[in-house]
Amino acid sequence: MTMSYSVQILEQHKFPRRIREIADPPKNMTFAGTIPPEEYKWLAVVGSRKYSNYGKEVCQSLISGLQGYPIIIVSGLALGIDGIAHKSALDAGLFTVGVPGSGLSPSVLYPRSHLGLAEEIIRCDGALLSEFEPNFKATPWSFPQRNRIMAGLSDAVLIIEAEEKSGTLITSKFATEYNRDVFTVPGSIFSTSSAGPHMLLRLGATPIRSSRDILDAFNLVQDSNPTAQKDYTDCTTDERIILELLINPMSRDEIAFETKKPIYHINATLSILEIKGFVSEYMGVISRS
Repeated sequence: MTMSYSVQILEQHKFPRRIREIADPPKNMTFAGTIPPEEYKWLAVVGSRKYSNYGKEVCQSLISGLQGYPIIIVSGLALGIDGIAHKSALDAGLFTVGVPGSGLSPSVLYPRSHLGLAEEIIRCDGALLSEFEPNFKATPWSFPQRNRIMAGLSDAVLIIEAEEKSGTLITSKFATEYNRDVFTVPGSIFSTSSAGPHMLLRLGATPIRSSRDILDAFNLVQDSNPTAQKDYTDCTTDERIILELLINPMSRDEIAFETKKPIYHINATLSILEIKGFVSEYMGVISRS
């Protein structure tokens, strides 16, 4: 059964602090759900609607590695990387905020296929935010406008896959104008979806290769946050052996050589560890998350 949620007017003095600081703050805002704590770090995660398996895995792995930290994931509720970011945040027990390109009324929320996701965000103490009237239907111009809200809400924007002329890059442009940090994930030189991130890197964006890079950028030291320590008690013997080896990052072949296990066994075990959020892979190198 679909749950119903109410849309409320957010008074200007209650706008999230960061959005009040930008040069062109919205005059009106509505919200549904619970606006997460101001003192947390707010990270906008955006990317291509036509994502690759690499982009999906990167998004899931990076957000999974933020579990237990005071970080809120902001995204646009769109198809593609945006939806993956919201779902990954929910899986990791993080607060998440959706900023759609439409009004917040369930009857017009865009995309329609993400109404269930929007309801889950609210059910998990997250929020939906918009400067549009509740019954406003999405238009081509409303998406760039909402990108400004995502950048304004956040301490930093993380770009995961975008073509060189992608609308995703509008969010990074606003982030630069608002003096927010811009993070991006390097990709394959053979992929058109890497053109945007590589351009941002040339312009000085911070490269993100692991969850730790995000934590370092936010000055969130792991040792100071005991809730972020991983609990390996439910791991099998084979899983623990691999985790002990990964004190230093290794390739799959190196792990197979050290453990004397067949590669198919290593691949299966690593898949389970990745699902649990204990390891991540970048460019063929496995490391602990």
